[in-house]
Amino acid sequence: MIVGSALPAAAAVPARARPADRVDPFIGTGGHGHTYPGAARPFGMVQLSPDTDNARWDACSGYHHDDTTMLGFSHTHLSGTGVGDLMDVLLTPRTGPVVLNPGSLDRPEGSYRQRFVHGDERAVPGYYAVRFPDSGIAAELTVTDRVGYHRYRFPGPGHILLDLAHGARDEPDPASIGFDPPRPTPVSDASLRLIGRDTLVGSRRVQQWANGRVIHFALRLSRPFAEARFFSNDRPVAHGADGVAGAALKAALLFPDAADAPIVVRVALSGVDVDGALANLAADGAVEDFDRIVRDAEARWNTALGTLSIEGADAVQERIFYTAAYHAMLAPTLFSDADGRYRGMDTAVHRLPAGAGNYSTYSLWDTYRALHPLLTLVAPERNGDLVRGLARMTLETPAGPPVWPLQGIETHCMIGWHSAVVIAEALVKGVPGLDAAAIWPAFRQLAFESEARGLRPYRALGYIPSDKVAEAASKTLEYAYDDWAMAVIADRAGAADDAARLRARSRNYRNLFDAGTGFIRPKLADGRWAEPFDPRALGHDTTHWRDFTECNAWQATFLNQHDVYGLIDLFGGDAPFEAKLDALFAADSAIVGDAVPDISGMVGQYAHGNEPSHHVAYLYAYCGAPWKTQARVRMLLAGQYRAAPDGLSGNEDCGQMSAWYLMSALGLYPVDPVSAVYVFGSPLHPRATIDMGQGRRLVIEAPGVSAEAVYVQRVTWNGRPWTRSWIRHDELARGGRLVFHMGSRPNRTFGRDPTDRPPSFGGVGRSA
Repeated sequence: MIVGSALPAAAAVPARARPADRVDPFIGTGGHGHTYPGAARPFGMVQLSPDTDNARWDACSGYHHDDTTMLGFSHTHLSGTGVGDLMDVLLTPRTGPVVLNPGSLDRPEGSYRQRFVHGDERAVPGYYAVRFPDSGIAAELTVTDRVGYHRYRFPGPGHILLDLAHGARDEPDPASIGFDPPRPTPVSDASLRLIGRDTLVGSRRVQQWANGRVIHFALRLSRPFAEARFFSNDRPVAHGADGVAGAALKAALLFPDAADAPIVVRVALSGVDVDGALANLAADGAVEDFDRIVRDAEARWNTALGTLSIEGADAVQERIFYTAAYHAMLAPTLFSDADGRYRGMDTAVHRLPAGAGNYSTYSLWDTYRALHPLLTLVAPERNGDLVRGLARMTLETPAGPPVWPLQGIETHCMIGWHSAVVIAEALVKGVPGLDAAAIWPAFRQLAFESEARGLRPYRALGYIPSDKVAEAASKTLEYAYDDWAMAVIADRAGAADDAARLRARSRNYRNLFDAGTGFIRPKLADGRWAEPFDPRALGHDTTHWRDFTECNAWQATFLNQHDVYGLIDLFGGDAPFEAKLDALFAADSAIVGDAVPDISGMVGQYAHGNEPSHHVAYLYAYCGAPWKTQARVRMLLAGQYRAAPDGLSGNEDCGQMSAWYLMSALGLYPVDPVSAVYVFGSPLHPRATIDMGQGRRLVIEAPGVSAEAVYVQRVTWNGRPWTRSWIRHDELARGGRLVFHMGSRPNRTFGRDPTDRPPSFGGVGRSA
C-alpha cells in the first residue's frame, strides 16, 4: 500500500501485478493487531520501523495507527505479539535545538516527538517513508538482512538524535502470561563510541521481557557530521569526548549543511559484539545507493511471496491474501552474523557452517499450529533452517527445550513446550538435519524429571490442580499435547518404552472432563471440581485466579488436537459432539469476570482473535459433518479479516493469525501438525498455486466457488476421485492437482463415512 503523494518518488515502487505490490503493511497496525508498517526482509534481523509509542499494550510493535506523533525509527520490532520488547537503537531526524525528552502520547510538548499524518506515509514491503509537516523533514527507510538504511532530507540545518535508552516499557499483568514482571528501567548498561567522524558504534543490555539480552550496532553516515554530542541521563558529557558508558545514553550528530544533500545512515546489528556489527556493515559493501537497496528488498519479497499465487480474487481479497503471506514471513527472525557467528541460548558464541542461519523470535505457543505447517509447504528449506535452530537451542539451553526464545534469551512466556511439536512435525515430514537421538535426552529430562511449572503434580495426579498452580487447566491440556509430540521424538530416537508412556500420558486431558456439565473443568488437588464454575469465566475465582490461558472452558473443552475421537467418546458419540460444537458457535459471547483483551473475534464463545480456537471449526470433520467445517471456515474468512488497519480480530502473533487465513483460504488446515495431515475446509479462490521448489508445484482449484458456493461437492486428486476429507503432507509435498468442486448446498455424504474421516491418535479415520 502506498499512502499519500507528498514524498520523493525516487524510491517508490511502481504499481505492477507482482506479489509485493498487493501487500498493505498497514493492515494490523490498528485495533489489537500489533503489527508494524516499517521495512523488513523475509525473516530478516532488522525490522526498521517507526515508533509512535513504547508504553501501552496496543503499541507492542512500537506503532499504532491511532497515534498522531512519532518518536523516530528503531531497528528491531515484534510482529503482532502481546508483549513489548526490542525497539533497539532509535534514530530521529530533527531541526532546531537538540531536545532529549521523548515525551508521551498525552504530553508531547517539549519532546523530540514529531507530528505526522497518514496521508504523508508510504509503505510497501521493504520500504517505509514519512514526511513530518512541522519540520519539513522527509524520512525513508529500507533494509538488507542485517542492516537498516535511512535516507533523510532536511530543509535546512539539522541533527540526528540517537536514543539508546529508548525501548519497550509495556507492563502487562504478569499472571496472565507466566513470566517475571518487567524491570522498571529497561536498559541496565550501555556504551557509545565514535570511530572517526562518520561512524558510531555501541551496545546495550536490556532487562525487559527477554531479560538480559544484549544487542550491538554500528552506524555509518554518508558524510561526516560537524559535531557529536553525548548525553548520560540527559546530562551532557564533557565536550570533545569520543564516547560514553552508562545506562540512559543519547547522542546527537549535528549537520549545519543538512539541506545540501540527503543524508544516508546505515545501521548494522549483531548479537555477538561490535566487531560483528562492523563486519555485517562491511558485508553489505560500501553501498549508499538507497534506491538500489529498495529494489533489492522488493525483489526479495517478490521471490518469497511468489511461492504462493491466487487467481480469480478481487483486489480486496488479493490485498488480504498477500498481506497475510507477508506477515507470515516476518518471523522467526535472523539472529546470526554474516560470518556465521551467533550468541547461543547458553550465552556462548557459536559459529554455523556457511549458508546456515540462526534465528530468534519463536512465538511457539502460537505458531506451531499453522505457521510452521504452512512453511513446510511454501518455504520448506527455510522452515528446515528454523527447526534445526530449535534443535540447537534444545541442546544449548540450560533451562531445557525452548518455550519463547528472543535474541538468545528464554522468556518463558506462555505455557507448554511447543518446540516439541515443531520438531516432531519436522521429523514426521522428513526435514533433514535433525538428530532425534541427540535431542531426546533434553526432552526426556523435561518429560520425566523436571518439576517446572506444574510438571510434578501433572505426573503424579494426571492433571495440574487449580488450587496449587495458575492456569492449571490449560497447562494440563497443553502438556498432554506436548506429550504426544514428545512421544514421536522418543520413537525416532529409538526410545520405544518412553514413547509408549508418553502416548498413554497424552490422554491426561480426560482427567479434567466433567461428563455432568460437558466441559473441561479445573480440578483441585483433593480431586474435587473447583467451584464455582461458569464456562464463560477464565477461572473459578473470576477476579483473581485464572484456570485457563487466554481462553475459558468453552474454548478449552475443544483444545484437543491429537485424540479427537477420544474426546468425541467422552461426549457420548458423534451427534452430541456435533451438538456441542454447534452450541459453542451459538452461545452468548460474554466473557465472565476479569477477561483479557486477547480473547477477541468472538462468534458465540469461539474466539478467533486468540489461538486456542484456531483448529476448532475443523473438528466437525471428525464427527462426520465436514460441510459444517466448510460453512464455519468461510464465515470466519469473511468476518475476521479485512483490508484495513484494524483488519485483524486479534494479535497477529508472529504470523499465526495470517497463517490460519492462508491455510484456510487454500482449503487445508493442520488440526494436529504432528500427524502431518491436513483437514479439508472450503477453498476461497478459484485457483491457487504453491511452488514448493525442486520443480514441485501444488495446484488447488475450486471450480464453481463463490461467496454462496462454499460447500464441497466432490474432490479429485491428480484426476482421481477422492472421498477422504483430509490428505497427507507427503502426498501434497510431491506436487499435484487438488480440485474441490463447489456448490451452494452442502453435500452431507462427502467425508461422512467413518473411514473417510481424518486420522487421530495415530489411527486412520474413525475406525481407530
